[in-house]
Amino acid sequence: METAPGRPGHPKTRDREEAPYRLHGLKLSYFTGKLEAYFRVKGVAFEFVDMDTADFRRCARETGIAQMPQVQAPDGRWLTDTTAIIAEFETAFAGPVLSPKDPLTRFFSLLLEDLFDEWLWRPALYYRWAFVEDRILMSSQIARTMLRDVPLPFSVRRRLILARQRRQYLGQDGITRRTAPVVEALYRDTLQMLEAIFRVRPFLMGERPVEADFGLMGPFLRHFSHDPTPAAILRETAPNTQAWVARVWATTPCDAEAALLPERVPDDLQGLITMTARDYLPYLAANASAVSQSDATVQYTQGGTDWSVPAAPYRAACLDALKAAYVALPDEARMAAGLKLGPGAVAILSAPKTTFVPDVRRPLGRLWQNARTARR
Repeated sequence: METAPGRPGHPKTRDREEAPYRLHGLKLSYFTGKLEAYFRVKGVAFEFVDMDTADFRRCARETGIAQMPQVQAPDGRWLTDTTAIIAEFETAFAGPVLSPKDPLTRFFSLLLEDLFDEWLWRPALYYRWAFVEDRILMSSQIARTMLRDVPLPFSVRRRLILARQRRQYLGQDGITRRTAPVVEALYRDTLQMLEAIFRVRPFLMGERPVEADFGLMGPFLRHFSHDPTPAAILRETAPNTQAWVARVWATTPCDAEAALLPERVPDDLQGLITMTARDYLPYLAANASAVSQSDATVQYTQGGTDWSVPAAPYRAACLDALKAAYVALPDEARMAAGLKLGPGAVAILSAPKTTFVPDVRRPLGRLWQNARTARR
């Protein structure tokens, strides 16, 4: 949730009619879709730059991060990390306010944004690369777009990207016959909770989208509502959630301005908050411990199943940002947050920050691990 290492820029307060930002990414990318949705609702003028491998490397040299999306400001400066970009635009850009002003509501908007960004990442990538129809479709799309400047036959480009994605997002991310049912259950359980919410109101917290909605758009816009297998599950079991995806995408700045900004945490978000406290925050704590000890892997338990996955310095920074937001709450709001989260989560959020220094000798991947690429 913090700005990644490198040389990111900061948006100045500016009118929508001025020169656009340049958003470098892919139309099938998890975090590119999240930021596109935010820019549309916020009213940020931007030009989309469809990445190829050369542009991907050039952006990585500029920012120190090998990821997408990357944003170049009109004055030439660079911004990276969608959560940090949204926070900066909420502070400095003229447009509808898309962050709650009530401290408690804003804290839970940020907490859920982080949950959706990082905890739904695995099911989004799992469904894309574990099922035949999905992986053939998506490897073909990446071969035609991202790898279009690679001087190899299309069939070879497709096989290369397929092997790379399955190795990284399945094999290296702990997906086995034993763990796959846990990932599928996470998706279906999340849909069940979301469907109850979107049956009664248009957005997660009320009448206007906030950070949590845009965090949820990451996995839903370009993965769950797009890839064949999860999209079929979404259509059949959660039609109101499917409608929410289109609603966020269609919301204009004028629509947002005309709607009330949420001022409280709805009671029906408790299921998602409980998931955060029970599963996600303990994983973040285990990961932060592994990062602080320079361990290559982190062990934790989810869904009654033991996992071993690569330690992620970026997610240690995410936890630090959540800790800072929790500690900064006014006393009454912090007590109310504690009641919703429970003592275990409070202990994690009250603990000292993680001590680590990212290795920036070459561009880092999305999780701040040394990597040449970080495609979705």
